Amino acid sequence: MALRARLVAPPPEPKTVWPWHTVKASSVPVSAMFCGDRRMEAGTYLSSGYGIRTAIESRSNGWKPFVEVARAWMPGRLKGIQVSRDYGTPFLAATQVFDVRPVPRKWLSLDRTDDSANRFVHQGMILVTCSGSVGRPTIAYAPHEQILISHDLLRIEVIERRDRGWIYAYLHSRQARAMAVGTHYGHIIKHLETSHIDALPIPTVDDDTAADFARRVERILDLRNEGHRLTLEAESRFEKVIGPLSITDWGDKGFTVRASQAFGFGRRRMDATIHNPGVTAIRNHLAKRGKGFTSVAAAGYEMWLPTRFRRVPAADGVPLVESASLTEINPDITKRIADNDFGDPHQGRVKSGWVLMARSGQAYGIIGTAVLAEQDLEDKVVSDDVMRIKPGAGVSLRPGYLVTALSHPVLGRPLVKSLIYGSSIPHMDVSDIATHEVVRLEDAEESAIADLAEASAKARAAADVLEREMATDAAAIIDRFISQDTAND
Repeated sequence: MALRARLVAPPPEPKTVWPWHTVKASSVPVSAMFCGDRRMEAGTYLSSGYGIRTAIESRSNGWKPFVEVARAWMPGRLKGIQVSRDYGTPFLAATQVFDVRPVPRKWLSLDRTDDSANRFVHQGMILVTCSGSVGRPTIAYAPHEQILISHDLLRIEVIERRDRGWIYAYLHSRQARAMAVGTHYGHIIKHLETSHIDALPIPTVDDDTAADFARRVERILDLRNEGHRLTLEAESRFEKVIGPLSITDWGDKGFTVRASQAFGFGRRRMDATIHNPGVTAIRNHLAKRGKGFTSVAAAGYEMWLPTRFRRVPAADGVPLVESASLTEINPDITKRIADNDFGDPHQGRVKSGWVLMARSGQAYGIIGTAVLAEQDLEDKVVSDDVMRIKPGAGVSLRPGYLVTALSHPVLGRPLVKSLIYGSSIPHMDVSDIATHEVVRLEDAEESAIADLAEASAKARAAADVLEREMATDAAAIIDRFISQDTAND
């Protein structure tokens, strides 16, 4: 076939100006690259953390290298042998340590785990993430004991106990976080080494300031331990009334149900999870031992999801709480979005006393997790992937009891998980939670369980609020130090 000439538009002129962003550039003295780690990444010297570090180190006195006030260390890279839970020791990855309720998903052979003794932590030990999202600190408490903890968390041991509160507050400050991020390295997954923490400059504080931060850290530790204890006590009381249940058949080898049963829950989906023999055993056990059932909607709760809203980044916008943050202690809330229409009567905000539940995620993860909102979430914009379960004026189930009944690891959570659908990213419908039946107990028992669960939520929220206040105060001290305002020294 002959080819004929065609008229076409001329090619566009080559761009002489880079159309996407401007180059961020600066100059630094050569001497800056020949001290410490001899870093050659330009981003290290262009970060805000580098400027903060330089400002602190420019002061002739009043600060010390971090290595002089604390020892940062980490166990060797873990090469554990995974075994079943009946024979292994539970293991937590770095991100799991920040969960309100850490649930191990792996068990390791202790005898085959190198340096196993140094992989356990004790209450009060400061831990800092050193892989992925680096520089995030937390403090070990009751749920972390007797559990192997990932090497992706640096261990911080203070030299003088007097300084523990100030060191913890300093690591939480925005300046220390910026300095830690500014010194990380790596392309895809960022890392932080002990030498990077050792070199951070930390201002010194007087005895009164150190004692104040020490008291606050002890209070945070007490509140978190109290919150954890109260949750376990609420669940234990719930299980004691209902009676323990051991399930051996979760349908791993397959199971059959009658066609008439497939539509017996008001659903026309063909998902098998709701008919799982383990789930059926739980439901039968509750029916036998409880005082009947009440659906969440019939108990007087209103449930809804905000419409999908646009998340327009805005430096001066409102903080956005993601669904994953609901299950973490003092979560990092770093996203700010424009305060637009969020598609619900409350403009995306939530109130204390509401029950919140993630409606999407992996089956082993946060989906279906019920959380009681308290002062730490009051009036914050929460993701549109989170169901709002708002108690009405005359609810017959208190929020604390509802959360316990939905979240009990054996008698509640598997029932909620059976409602999910989808393969790649499982979801859950509001209508399914509205019709979900909650077992009833004697009024006195429900009230006692609700008291425990609600006190637990208040304790955890108070700890988070106190930790944020402490970080803000530490940042103010560093700002004053940098500006050479010594009036409060």
